[in-house]
Amino acid sequence: MSAAPAAFTALFQPYTLRSVTVPNRVWMAPMCQYSAEPAGPDAGVAHDWHFTHYAARATGGTGLIVQEATAVSPEGRISPYDLGIWNDTQVAALRRITDFVKSQGAVPGIQIGHAGRKASTERPWKGGRLVGPEAHGWTPVAPSAVPFAEGDPEPRALTVEEIREITGQFAAAAGRALAAGYRVLEIHGAHGYLIGQFLSPYTNRRTDSYGGSFENRTRFALEVVDAVREVWPEELPLFFRISATDWLDEEGWTADDTVRLSALLLEHGVDLLDVSTGGLVPHAKIPVGPDYQVPFAARVKKETALPVAAVGLITEPEQAEKILANGEADAVLLGRELLRDPYWARRAAAELGGELRMPDQYHRSW
Repeated sequence: MSAAPAAFTALFQPYTLRSVTVPNRVWMAPMCQYSAEPAGPDAGVAHDWHFTHYAARATGGTGLIVQEATAVSPEGRISPYDLGIWNDTQVAALRRITDFVKSQGAVPGIQIGHAGRKASTERPWKGGRLVGPEAHGWTPVAPSAVPFAEGDPEPRALTVEEIREITGQFAAAAGRALAAGYRVLEIHGAHGYLIGQFLSPYTNRRTDSYGGSFENRTRFALEVVDAVREVWPEELPLFFRISATDWLDEEGWTADDTVRLSALLLEHGVDLLDVSTGGLVPHAKIPVGPDYQVPFAARVKKETALPVAAVGLITEPEQAEKILANGEADAVLLGRELLRDPYWARRAAAELGGELRMPDQYHRSW
C-alpha cells in the first residue's frame, strides 16, 4: 500500500466515543507486567517500571493506552505481582501515569478484572503455576469447583452473596479509576478469567440463577456492567473485553453467544467490544496466525450496532489499515508488537502518510 494522504488514512483518523476523542486508531491492548510488590503496604501499587512502560507508548504516538488487567481485590489478581485498584494508595500511584499519558496527547484507559480460578499463579517467566501462602498465594474462587489445569486443586465455588460482593468490588474499582484520572474503562470478561468463567458452560456448572441457561450465565457479566455504569460517568466510554470463542465448539462459549451478548451489552451501556478469543482452558486448539481473531470482531460489527476493536497478531501498518478500511473493526489493539516497538505508531504514520503529535523534544528526529 502506498502512502496515502492523512485524510484517507483510516488508522490515523480520530475516534470519538461519548465525550472522549482518541487521536488515532492505534490502541494498546492491556498486557500484565507482573511487576508490583506481592504483599505489604505497597502490594498492587504501580512504580517506576509501570510508569516508564506506559510513558514510552504514549510518547510513541499510541492513541489509547489500556492499562493491564488491574485487580478489583487482592484475591482477584492473576498473580501476587499484579497491579490492583482496591485502595487509595494504588490510586495515587496510578495518577502519576495518567497525568503523563494525557500530557502526550494520548488517552489513558484501564482494564479492571478478577481472575477467578486462574488467580494466585506465579509469574509467567517463573512457570505460571498456582502458588500457595508460602509464595503470597491464596485459594482461588470460581463459579464452580472446576480446576483450570489437570492436577490443579479445585477452586472454591462462590456463594451468591460473594458474587454480589465481587460485583460491588468492580463498582468500587470504577470509582477509583475515575479518581486516578482514567478516561476509558474496560471490564475484563475475556481469557477465562472470572466473568468468562461464568459465561462459559464448560466452567459454569451452577444450578442457581447464575448457571445453566444463557440468561443465567450472562447474569453476572451484565450485573457487573450495570454496577460499573452507575459509577462510571455518563460522558465517559465503557469497554468490555470478551473471548468471542473458547475454541471448544458447543462445549464452551461460542461466536453465536458473543453476538447475542453484544446486543445486550449495548443496551446496558457498553460503548465498544474489545474482541479476543480463548484462554478458558489450556488444551484448546487455536489456529493462531495473522488476523486470526479479526473475523470475530467483524461479525459483531456486522450483526450488531456495537463498535468493536480487533486484536491478535496485528503487526504491520498495512495490515492494520486494511482491517479498518474494510470495515472489520473501528480500531486495532496491539499487544506484543507494542512491547517490541513502543514507537510502532510513528513507524506506521511514516509508512501510511498519517499525522501524529510529536513531543517537542523529539522534533529534530522527524
